[in-house]
Amino acid sequence: MNVYYKVWVDCVLRLRAQKQNKNDWSQKSMIMMSLAMIFNALLFMAILQRYIVGHTFYEINMSSLSDDQNSLMTIFFLFILPCVTVNYLLIFRKKRIIKLVKKYKYPNYNGKLIAWYWIMSLLLPGVLLLIGLIIVNDATFWDVLGWFGGVFRR
Repeated sequence: MNVYYKVWVDCVLRLRAQKQNKNDWSQKSMIMMSLAMIFNALLFMAILQRYIVGHTFYEINMSSLSDDQNSLMTIFFLFILPCVTVNYLLIFRKKRIIKLVKKYKYPNYNGKLIAWYWIMSLLLPGVLLLIGLIIVNDATFWDVLGWFGGVFRR
């Protein structure tokens, strides 16, 4: 939890330091941290369900809804809502963020912790997908570049 709080405080201090965020730093920090946490939860559940357990168990499947509606319900109720709730309860409930800023203010990482957390949360799934493509297709790095080469050609 210590690292989690340090990343939160780094995010809050970085946002507060910018003039345009003076009034809405709490909403922006909640969105930033929750999005990164949602990406991490999605990656974890995808790996757990596909490669460890072998079947999907963490989903909402109501027969009265279409597949798209079930997917939206799953994402909202099983990923977005829990992440936002956990962040609210651990950080903003009873203005706990004020105590955390006092406790973890020094050293000031000046946004470096939140930047690395975001980079790792967003790039790790892509890197794992790329590695999976190489392993499954017994391909080389140059083959993978060839797969994506069509994107850059006109």
